Amino acid sequence: MKQVVQNYKSGELALLDVPVPGCKPGGVLVRTAYSLISTGTELMKVSEAGMSMLGKARSRPDQVAKVVQSVATNGVPATYRKVMGKLDSYTPLGYSLCGVVEQVGDGIDDVKAGDLVACAGNEHALHAELNWVPKNLYTPVPDSLAPRHAAFGTVGSIALQGVRQGESRLGEVALVVGLGLIGQLVAQLLTASGVRVVGADPDPARCELAERLGAAACGDPASPAVESAVAELTDGHGVDQVYLAAGGGSNQPVELAARLCRDRGRVVDIGKCRLDLPWNAYYEKELDVRFSRSYGPGRYDPEYEIKGRDYPIGYVRWTERRNLACFLDLAARGRVDVEPLITRTADFDDAVETYQRLKDGELKAVAVLFRYPEQAAGDGPSADAPVVSVPAVPGGARPSAPVRAAKTPVRLAFVGAGNYATSMLLPHLARRDGVELSTVVTTTALSAANAQRKFGFREATTDLDAVLGDASVDAVFVVTRHSSHAELTRKALLAGKAVFVEKPLALTGEELTGVLEAVEESGNDRLQVGFNRRFAPLLQEARKRFGARTGPASLRYLVNAGRLDHGSWYLQQGTEGSRFAGEGGHFVDTASWLLGADPVSVYALAPSGNEDLQVVLGYPDGSTATISYVTTGAAGFPKETLDLVADGKVLQLDDFVRSSVYDGRKRWVSSRLPKARDKGQSAELAAFVRAVRTGGPMPVPLGSLAATTAATLAVRAALAGGAPVTLAEAR
Repeated sequence: MKQVVQNYKSGELALLDVPVPGCKPGGVLVRTAYSLISTGTELMKVSEAGMSMLGKARSRPDQVAKVVQSVATNGVPATYRKVMGKLDSYTPLGYSLCGVVEQVGDGIDDVKAGDLVACAGNEHALHAELNWVPKNLYTPVPDSLAPRHAAFGTVGSIALQGVRQGESRLGEVALVVGLGLIGQLVAQLLTASGVRVVGADPDPARCELAERLGAAACGDPASPAVESAVAELTDGHGVDQVYLAAGGGSNQPVELAARLCRDRGRVVDIGKCRLDLPWNAYYEKELDVRFSRSYGPGRYDPEYEIKGRDYPIGYVRWTERRNLACFLDLAARGRVDVEPLITRTADFDDAVETYQRLKDGELKAVAVLFRYPEQAAGDGPSADAPVVSVPAVPGGARPSAPVRAAKTPVRLAFVGAGNYATSMLLPHLARRDGVELSTVVTTTALSAANAQRKFGFREATTDLDAVLGDASVDAVFVVTRHSSHAELTRKALLAGKAVFVEKPLALTGEELTGVLEAVEESGNDRLQVGFNRRFAPLLQEARKRFGARTGPASLRYLVNAGRLDHGSWYLQQGTEGSRFAGEGGHFVDTASWLLGADPVSVYALAPSGNEDLQVVLGYPDGSTATISYVTTGAAGFPKETLDLVADGKVLQLDDFVRSSVYDGRKRWVSSRLPKARDKGQSAELAAFVRAVRTGGPMPVPLGSLAATTAATLAVRAALAGGAPVTLAEAR
């Protein structure tokens, strides 16, 4: 099996093949579905491992003291060998997960194989495919709680134990310093118990997130906003409790606590921050300073954790395991919402890269989950939510594209020459250097002849097989009616051609599976779907101006599609699919590109009597995209308008005529003449031709094309079931 490990001496992170742990008595063997990265504790450990030996010593004075004592007892050589041996070895990472019981050890009767459990412990709930977990460090997951949410059980217990140490009471006011993962959970737990919460964190995105999840007010601890909020909520008396959930070497948190806490208030230390208490301030207010030890009573007691000896409930009401069960219950009942805290869900195989991105600051996250190959069922709003299987995208090595002779043109064949092909694609290609329009294939001879005459195709034919068998053709454009796209694409891929297929790629899940099976069979993944809007210059520039984001985003996309003319083949839903199935992929792809991820859930509503749709897409980091696809709007209103809101910024697109970005300080605007709307076709075609010429990657990854298609098709299932649909990759 695989496990994430780290060498503390060199700082090396690895996904190591290790033996499967045995299932000992007193515990269970658990196959992990999701494990949670503690972006505080674990990243601190990862960062320390990258330090010099002197830096490690400075960061861990407690360990230095042990080394000094060992030198006095055992001498320098023996101590050196012991220390170097310990440093130069792999250590595990992780302590919070959810998984399925694979095997039950002797003495266990509260769970059985196949049960879903949440697990805790930095020696037992590791980032590994299988873990042996003793009885007091796991608890069954409520039926209504998704596995990805149950993976928060341990960090939730840490937050819960901190709140218990604060002894908060209904109607009180609390200050939470540090709005990382633990701080966000502390704030939610306090709010759920009737306490008004003020949050302090220098990151405005985390402040906004905490306010969205129930905090009364949040702000930068260095600004007057926090002090003003406390004064207003407490009539100037100060907060009843301060929860220190911050890390680092600054003494600012304890000084802020002294300033804003009321007389005889309580200060609870949950995180690992500097604690040089300003004596006068704490003495004059007689502040009660408390520590919260991890996930509750039982922690660090081997009799409890390893041997499974529980504490009597009459003497110890809340133990580690009871806190774990309590937090899962709160999450299952919606009193705590962890979904908005998930910044990223990464495949376990990408664990090392994910840690490195977190360490380097490239990935700024509140919570990151690892998703394991054989994840438990029910990854979504509830275990009973409908699931649409997204066909697995073929992986592994691919044969490289044929090497082209220098200065030879890219030879293109077109299958179909209807209105879209002749108005939006061929005009761009006909005048592009380095492109040769080789053959046009249509079902009627006249349309082929017209296209040949107008755009200069070398040949015109109705014989598709002849084109697919022509070794001189580099790429095939499929621009036919929707119902034929998947089959024509499949044939062209099997013939070894690069393929550009206009949307949609497929009208059913079976068709999508067939295309991906053709990729697997042929080893040819040179595929592009005509999702052109992500290539539009106005949208490209606006996205660049908007910049990276740290928190979840909200996107609204209004598509004023209008009514179709009577007799349009788009109305032939029996053979050509619904209008949204045909063109909805455009808008799903644009939203996913702007949000930088593929959707994981789809919900849809449709008023009776027309074709209007409201489609809500959910994304791994908690972002949402709402696509309003309407046919009943005014004809004179712009067809497409879009707003993206995140991190105090707004991006607006007005029908590819104008785009704007507001960042709170200034507004950037770019516009073009209304008749010069550019929806990205030219740039998309240039990218495709370049990929064919150079053998480089296709403009859009195959996985994204498949995910967009699956999400578009899932709208039908969401409408039929009246409930959100979870998109789960087939295994």
